Amino acid sequence: MRLIGAGSRPGRGERVLDTFWTIPNLITILRFLGVPLFAWFIARDSYGPAFVTLVIIGCTDWVDGYLARRLDQVSSTGKWLDPAADRLALIIVAVVFVVDGIAPSWLVWAIVIPDLILLANSLILFRGSPNLPVSNIGKIRTALLLLGAPMLLLQRVPGFDYAWLGAAGNTVLLLGCIGHLLAFGGYMVQSWRKYRRQAAVPEGSPHGS
Repeated sequence: MRLIGAGSRPGRGERVLDTFWTIPNLITILRFLGVPLFAWFIARDSYGPAFVTLVIIGCTDWVDGYLARRLDQVSSTGKWLDPAADRLALIIVAVVFVVDGIAPSWLVWAIVIPDLILLANSLILFRGSPNLPVSNIGKIRTALLLLGAPMLLLQRVPGFDYAWLGAAGNTVLLLGCIGHLLAFGGYMVQSWRKYRRQAAVPEGSPHGS
């Protein structure tokens, strides 16, 4: 079973819709709305409900992409909304983990600093999003972070305070952070290549749009 690109239909070209109102986009919005609920549970030391909420957030990250391809509802909005929601959710979850003492501080720095550099790079070169495709390593990175975080959180749930859960969660998060740095390097290279291609096209050329 394919995990990356699941739901794609062989032999069919990808149609990109202009509308916001698609099932995958609505799932993406609901997923992001689950983040403040997760933070609220953590603030109340309700680790069981927080764990369930985080698992749902992680699962819907795969579901919306699957449905977009399966239902032929890939949209121009979804192409930037889904990764943006993922980035914001990961940053907020990482900050909550570190503030609550669930994860070490390196988790925040490894995620936030590369994202801030990417944001500044995009604003300087493109005055907005460079509209780069999400790489496979970026997808794997997100999956690892969304797997390691619940594992680490589960250790706080009564009855699951096993030392191996903490060790496994930290290991998976570390691999996810390494993947994050690799994906960061890849996006930087792609963005500069795209910028140079656009700069090489004479102004007013029909291919410059």
